[in-house]
Formats: sequence, C-alpha cells, structure tokens
Amino acid sequence: SYSERTIYRLIDSRLISAMNLDLPRKLRFKGRRKKKEYKVDKKYRIGRDFDCFQKYMEEHPDIPVTQLDSVEGKKGGKVLLTVHFVKCEMMLAFMRDANTAKSVSDIFDDLYLKLGDKEFENIFKVCLADNGSEFSNPTAIEVDPVDGVVRTRVFYCDPNAPYQKGSAERNHEFIRGFIPKGVDLGQYSQDDITLMMNHINSYSRESLGNKCPYDVFRFFYGDKLLNLLGCTTIPAKQVTLNKSVFRKEVAE
Repeated sequence: SYSERTIYRLIDSRLISAMNLDLPRKLRFKGRRKKKEYKVDKKYRIGRDFDCFQKYMEEHPDIPVTQLDSVEGKKGGKVLLTVHFVKCEMMLAFMRDANTAKSVSDIFDDLYLKLGDKEFENIFKVCLADNGSEFSNPTAIEVDPVDGVVRTRVFYCDPNAPYQKGSAERNHEFIRGFIPKGVDLGQYSQDDITLMMNHINSYSRESLGNKCPYDVFRFFYGDKLLNLLGCTTIPAKQVTLNKSVFRKEVAE
C-alpha cells in the first residue's frame, strides 16, 4: 500500500492517470518552500589566498599579523568576532547580532574611528581570516568607506586549514572555559565579553616569558592604545579563567 502523500507525488509525476482536479484535498495543500541558498562569490580570494599571504610575509617579514575568526554560541544566535594579535597573543572579542560580512566591517569601521588612522594602521598591518562568509567582503575591511584610504590588507587561509591560524584557535580554548559550545551568547553583553577578555589577556603565558598578553602589547604599542581599545589589566592573583567572573561582577 502507498501513503496518501506518495500517491499525490505519483500523480504530479504523471505516473497515474488521475489529475489534481480529481482530488479536492490536494488542491488545498501548499507546496513546501525551498530554502534559499546564499552562495558566496569566491572571486574575493583572488590575490588574497594563503600562497599570496606567505609571499607577502616573505616580502614584509617584520609586519605583525592579526588573525580574524568567529566564535559561535547557539546556532543562529549571536556570535563573537575575535581579533587576535599573534605577536602579543592578545585577543579582542566583539559581540555581533548575526554572522554577516557587514557585522564584521562595521566593527572595523568603529575601530578605525575610535583609534584614528595612524594607530589603527599600526596594529592592523595585515589580517588573516578563514573562509567563512562573514569575511567575504575584504574590501569593506581594507578600505575606509569615507575617504577610500586603504587601511589594512586581508588574506585567507586555505579551505579547511584552521591550523594556518592556529594561534587564534588555541586562544579560543580560553573562551570556551567561560562559554562552552552551544551556549546562547545572547545572555551576555559586550561588557561581559570585554571582562572575559580582560581576564584571558591578563593571564601569563610561558610562551611570552611568563608575561601576559597585555604586558607584551603595552611594550610594543603603549598604554594609550590599550586604553583606546577598552582593555583593563587584571592583577595576576585575581585572574579567573571560568564563567564565575560574570557572577563576581554582578555581586560587586
């Protein structure tokens, strides 16, 4: 025997001689909506792939690299943009309502206004991102929308090669100590995220000679830039690497 829906499909395929007009209930059925497919034009990677990045770094070996990535919480919910300064192992994180290219370029526009052109270009010499659709408009990141000035360079890792920006990936493990995978980021504010990153960036690393990322960033760029970025150092004995810092903040 066949199900009612299967018979309707056979009629639609003209494998049974009956017509839809012979089936009054069939006429009331609405067709299933097909999900829209949003395809990203991969041409944006031309001249920006990982081979181009390596060549650029061979020509500019002293330029510091900034790695860009996203940290998702609940699927379809709010998402973090992470900005990782490799040399200092310092990471910033910004809350976004959706994982879109515009949400990323808006953050870069805000940083450009907040820091000023000289300070911005001093720390964002070159950016390395993965192939997520949120990074699919490199020009919007690279160019100031007001005066058209090129303010940074964007390159991309090879597909399915997260190890090519392994420094940022390792730092994400700290974030997961506060916010496990699948947790809704909507319950947190940007202030919560900044507090979390202040603790992470104040944690001393053996790879930095037992200095914390903020100390190393301060050595290279000074206190002024840290202040403009809204960074606050947490005393070593008060550094906490779990979600209890959110409760402490409320208690205080």
